[in-house]
Amino acid sequence: MAFSFCSESFGQKLPTKTQDLVQRLDNYLSASETNGYNGAVLVVKGNEVILDKGYGWANTADSIYNTKETVFDICSVTKQFTAAAILKLEEEGRLKLDNPLHIYFKDMPLDKANITIHQLLTHTAGFSHGIGEGDFDHIPEAEYFDRLFSSELRFEPGEKYSYSNSGYSVLGKIIEKVSGKSYETFLQEKLFAPSGMTQTGYILPNWNLNHVANEYVYNVIDKGNHVDRYLADGKIAWPLKANGGINSTLQDMYRWYLALRDQKVLRKASIDLLTRPHVQEQVGQSTYYAYGWAIFESDRNTKIIGHNGFNGVSYFEFLWFPEEDALILFASNSSTRETSRMPIELERILFDDAYVAEPYPQNLVMQLVHFVEDFSGTHKELSAAIKKKYSAELDSPSHLNRLSGLYLREQEQEKALAIARLNCDLFPNDGNIWDTLGEVYMATNRDEDAIKSYRKALELKPKEDCFYCENALEQIEKLTQRKK
Repeated sequence: MAFSFCSESFGQKLPTKTQDLVQRLDNYLSASETNGYNGAVLVVKGNEVILDKGYGWANTADSIYNTKETVFDICSVTKQFTAAAILKLEEEGRLKLDNPLHIYFKDMPLDKANITIHQLLTHTAGFSHGIGEGDFDHIPEAEYFDRLFSSELRFEPGEKYSYSNSGYSVLGKIIEKVSGKSYETFLQEKLFAPSGMTQTGYILPNWNLNHVANEYVYNVIDKGNHVDRYLADGKIAWPLKANGGINSTLQDMYRWYLALRDQKVLRKASIDLLTRPHVQEQVGQSTYYAYGWAIFESDRNTKIIGHNGFNGVSYFEFLWFPEEDALILFASNSSTRETSRMPIELERILFDDAYVAEPYPQNLVMQLVHFVEDFSGTHKELSAAIKKKYSAELDSPSHLNRLSGLYLREQEQEKALAIARLNCDLFPNDGNIWDTLGEVYMATNRDEDAIKSYRKALELKPKEDCFYCENALEQIEKLTQRKK
């Protein structure tokens, strides 16, 4: 099922120690593949590609496996390209990092007029995380920026760090205004082409569509891929552009790493700015944000330059170890909560000769999705069947809560309702799942049942930190007004 590429492919026999490392990495990933991991991994030490291999499915319907050529959504790892493009313009003398927004946008509100490019790059501008209804909400450009610039800032610009996708979309627009080219065209001309990257972008690459990985919710529900949607739409929505959604192969991302490491596309001073710890992400933590990168220390007290990205299904992580001259690129097109642990395990295998990692665990929600998708009975029979088969494993309300939420998002409300009701039967004293049941009732226009569920959730609220209470109160008010 998996296809590999490593230094042996060039006819060179690997040293015994390296062969052992390759085997340990591949054993971990192959065992993880058996448990449901789909994706690809590239590991480099020095100038030697230790592992470059795909695992699991890129497209189950067409029986296409993930390989070293597979194209994945790199999600928020896109931000490093936006940051590099800004620094390229700065190198060319076309902008300064302390330039304020009012230079580029007319009639800026006073509270935002003096936000700087540096503050946008470091997520210290104060903008909200996002505007719009998701990655494919094609809000007209003028409306998108009007809504963003008229929205309330989270804090005074420069005061602190708060991750913001919309801030990077503003940077994308600045790139377009200054360069006179589309965001993607500028990246292709100034970053991708000089780095030898031919399978990276949104719309412009000559995509081999058989190589683009589909996304699978819990390894089961086929959501297609974003490249197909980009090509069908013919444009990229502003809620996504410049902050996420670029697609690439691991080989292209390796070429990008080499271009940065060897200073092929940016000068040394620019790369220093790109990867310097500019702002602390959280008080008391040792993680800092640079420009499109996070900076933190390994357990070995060495520097890590990295970034990850997650779009709800796909997960991507880029880990650069400059002091140890190493790189890990990790992609998954069917992520679960456990997926983000895998790059950490790969790092331990790479740097600890004695470490043997436990494989990616079988995910209970993934098993439940398989069961639900294969079940042919009624919705009432479904809940009874789940209870019968999984009673021993359902030790927490979180499993069925995630399952019901999944089917609600998939607009399969009756499945979601059967699962949410079962969860409340099994865990009647958990307020959060009553809040979920209220949400499902509301989606199916059972307003009275929804109000009862939200009130039950409030009756069961914890003494402190009730994360669902605000939502429950808001929905009760909304439903009450709807009745009038």
